[in-house]
Amino acid sequence: MTNQYESPLASRYASAYMLELFSADTRYQTWRKLWVELAKAEMELGLPVTQEQVDELGAHIIDIDYDCVREREKEVRHDVMAHVYAYGKVAPSAAGIIHLGATSCYVTDNADLILYRDALKYLRGEVLAVLKNLAAFADTYKALPTLGYTHYQPAQLVTIGKRATLWMQDFLSDLKEIDFALENIKFLGCRGTTGTEASFLDLFEGDTAKIDEMNRKLAAAFGFAECFDVCGQTYPRKMDSRILNALSSVAQSCYRMANDIRLLQHDRQIEEPFEKDQIGSSAMAYKRNPMRCERICSLARYLMADAMNAPMTASVQWLERTLDDSANRRISMPEGFLCADAILRLAQNVTNGIAVNEKIIEKTVQEYLPFIATENLLMEAVKKGGDRQELHEIIRRCSMEAVAKMKNGEACDLLTRLAKEEAFGLSEADMTGILKPELYIGRCPEQVDAFLEKIRPLLDGVDPEQVDITL
Repeated sequence: MTNQYESPLASRYASAYMLELFSADTRYQTWRKLWVELAKAEMELGLPVTQEQVDELGAHIIDIDYDCVREREKEVRHDVMAHVYAYGKVAPSAAGIIHLGATSCYVTDNADLILYRDALKYLRGEVLAVLKNLAAFADTYKALPTLGYTHYQPAQLVTIGKRATLWMQDFLSDLKEIDFALENIKFLGCRGTTGTEASFLDLFEGDTAKIDEMNRKLAAAFGFAECFDVCGQTYPRKMDSRILNALSSVAQSCYRMANDIRLLQHDRQIEEPFEKDQIGSSAMAYKRNPMRCERICSLARYLMADAMNAPMTASVQWLERTLDDSANRRISMPEGFLCADAILRLAQNVTNGIAVNEKIIEKTVQEYLPFIATENLLMEAVKKGGDRQELHEIIRRCSMEAVAKMKNGEACDLLTRLAKEEAFGLSEADMTGILKPELYIGRCPEQVDAFLEKIRPLLDGVDPEQVDITL
């Protein structure tokens, strides 16, 4: 325990990878790498920067004196210039050329773009891991009949595996959102205080080709194919909106799946994993709560709300730059990624061990199967010479009477009631022969097979060791 607040996203939920990616060390070491590459590009393009200066900067990327930074920032009230000062202290020969021609957003914004890109790639792997778990689950249970629900009321039969493909289709949509965001992340480059590159026009004495080449070199050094075509002082904040929208999409899918599991666990049909020594309640020792799915839903609500920060920020950016984005982005962007990571880790854990209680599912199916089979029973009775409209009324009346008894806690006696109706023309034995659940699941197994076959190339490349789901 400490006497200072610590975000639960860091202390309880997010992965070691994501925590390190958004750590101070990674961020500020990335700033220094950006300064090294800027100095290197300027040297190669003829500015008065020496190889010795570049080498000295490169030798001091990780030894950041945070105390020095902190004291300097108190004096100058500027975080970037405080880091420039501290960097110059350990690389004195290069102190005069650090940040040459650049503005603060050269390091702040480009570093953010690098971190966001790497975080999206990691989350993409986590989504694929969830999909791979669900694919195995769907294949195993593709033909297991279960009661379907519309309006959370009993409806026609589906299969356990087919229901899982509904969740999978949502996650595939999320994957496309992430890929779209990744495809559209570009580098800011070094564009000056209002995006005009005026400082470099002066440094390179009007040679615009060298400015373009410098930005190509900088982008390539950090794995970007191109820079944004035009910009103000910052990269377009619409990019943040696109990123958080993709993360919100993941949250929506995880919430939907987890909520379905919570509903079905209430009915004891399926259950999230439950450890041997896990405690469900401090008072009710018998409890087996869906705590992981509840946590997914809880965190997903936070992420969906957090995603609103980016469009509100993007919509109020004044002209070439305003600083009311900074404090918000320092919180909303990293926490959005940490939260998405936490949700997906939970989703991997849950989908890796869903328990299916087949006997309870079978009992539920059998309880409602007489109602589900009524259309088939109607057709059989018509074949035996019955009047379709008269038979429909018999089924309607007997069904209402049977449901009324069930609501009173008694067993379903629909078949017995129908057999007693002389005009119906079917015995209870005749009707029982039609009540085979596999006759009422439609094309579910075929649909699951077709869906899994379509996405198999996507899942074959998933590395099961890529992510840590230890909770």
